[in-house]
Amino acid sequence: MPEKASRDTAVRLKLNVVQANVEGKRIVLVDDSIVRGTTSRRIVDNLRKKGAKEVHMRIGSPPIIAPCYLGINTPTRDELLASNRNLDEICAFLHADSIEYLSMEGLIDSVGIEASNLCLGCLTGKYPVEIPGEVCIARQLKLTQF
Repeated sequence: MPEKASRDTAVRLKLNVVQANVEGKRIVLVDDSIVRGTTSRRIVDNLRKKGAKEVHMRIGSPPIIAPCYLGINTPTRDELLASNRNLDEICAFLHADSIEYLSMEGLIDSVGIEASNLCLGCLTGKYPVEIPGEVCIARQLKLTQF
């Protein structure tokens, strides 16, 4: 959902925490990815309000650090949570006790396709085609593995 108000309403309607299920417990919250982080932070905050003792996040993809220009409507780098934050800063933003992402190698292995045949642009900043006006983060960071 492109608009913040729509995303906020959807989270309120979709995700309700049952206090009896979380109060005093250590929670591991699993999500497929984090884009902006605002929904994840709201979920963590709601779990804490209902008494969760700890909230740990595990993400089933590597951090999204760059926009997708090839089919998925993603925000600008300024809006992407992981574009300019390290893991500690991401964890603090989300109000979580810990966060871990799937590694790039883990993603590639799980897909079963060679990295050279995958578009990993939003995860590496290196796109399979030249994007006019886009500065390749991978080249700036001297990432050559992917």
